[in-house]
Amino acid sequence: MDLDELIARITREMLPTLSEAPRPGLGGNAGADGFAGGAGARRSAVNEACQGAVGDCAGCGMCAGLNAAAVGQVVSAGAERISAHPGTPEIHSDLAGMIDHTLLKADATEAQVRKLCDEALKYEFASVCVNPTNVALAASILRGSSVRVCTVIGFPLGATTPTAKAMETRDALANGAQEVDMVINVGALKSGNYDAVKRDVHAVVDAAAGQAIVKVILETALLSDEEKIKACLIAKYAGADFVKTSTGFGPGGATVSDVALMRRTVGSNMGVKASGGIRDLDTAQKMVAAGATRIGASASVAIVKAAAHD
Repeated sequence: MDLDELIARITREMLPTLSEAPRPGLGGNAGADGFAGGAGARRSAVNEACQGAVGDCAGCGMCAGLNAAAVGQVVSAGAERISAHPGTPEIHSDLAGMIDHTLLKADATEAQVRKLCDEALKYEFASVCVNPTNVALAASILRGSSVRVCTVIGFPLGATTPTAKAMETRDALANGAQEVDMVINVGALKSGNYDAVKRDVHAVVDAAAGQAIVKVILETALLSDEEKIKACLIAKYAGADFVKTSTGFGPGGATVSDVALMRRTVGSNMGVKASGGIRDLDTAQKMVAAGATRIGASASVAIVKAAAHD
C-alpha cells in the first residue's frame, strides 16, 4: 500500500472520531502579520506553487550572520522563519524578521532571557521562544515592539491533562504569549484512545481562542507511521495551526521521511515544523524540500564553522 492509500484508509477509519467540527481557533489560516508563522494567508501564493514545500532554515543563527548568502538561498526558496540562539551576530535586516530566537533550557537564567530579548529587539527577530516561567519577563521587555513571544505547553512529555494544558495556555496568554507549542498526549495516542487525544488538542485550541498560533508536537520518534498520520489528522481537525515533529528532549528528532509524511497528511494549508537533530544547512534544506514550513534547530558548533568557511 502506497503512502497516499495509507493516509486515505486511516482518514476513513478516523472519520467518526474526527467528525466533530473544530473549535474556534486560528486553524490553518493563521497569518502573517503579527502571528508570523501560519501556513495560510501569508504564504498562500507560495503554497499554491509548491504544495507546501516552503520553510525556514533553522540552524543556530550564526550562519545567518556569517554566511547570509547561503541562508538567502533557503529564504528565496520560501522560508518564513529562521531559528537563532543567543549570541547571534548582526545580520541583514531582510533575514532578521524570519528568526525565532529560542531559549528553552531548564537552567535558562533571567540574564539569559533578557539577553535573548535584547538581541531580538536589536536585530528585529520575529519572536523569542521561552519557557512559560519566562513569558511575562519576555513580554514586558518586548511590549510595544514587533517581536512576538512564543512558549511551550505540556512540555516536554505531554502527559498532563487537557484541563492542565488549557490552564497553562490561558496563563501563558495572560502573561503575554502569542504562540504556543503543545505536546500531544503520546500515551493516549499509542493506546488508541483518539477521543482523549482530540480532547487534549481541542482544550489548547479552545484556550488559545484565536489569540495565539497553536502548534502540536507529535514526538515522532515514539510513533509508528500510522500513529503519525492519526496524530496529524487529529491536530488538523481540532483546529491547530501546525504539526511539529519533536520536542528536542525525546529519543530522536526530525527526519525527512517524517516531514514528508506529515505534509502529505495535513495538505498544503497547515504548517509543518521540523525540529530536533537538524545541525547543518543541507539538512535544513532537505526538510524544506520535504514540506517543512518551519525548522527548529539547536545551536551547533559544526554549523557555525561550516557557515564561516563556506
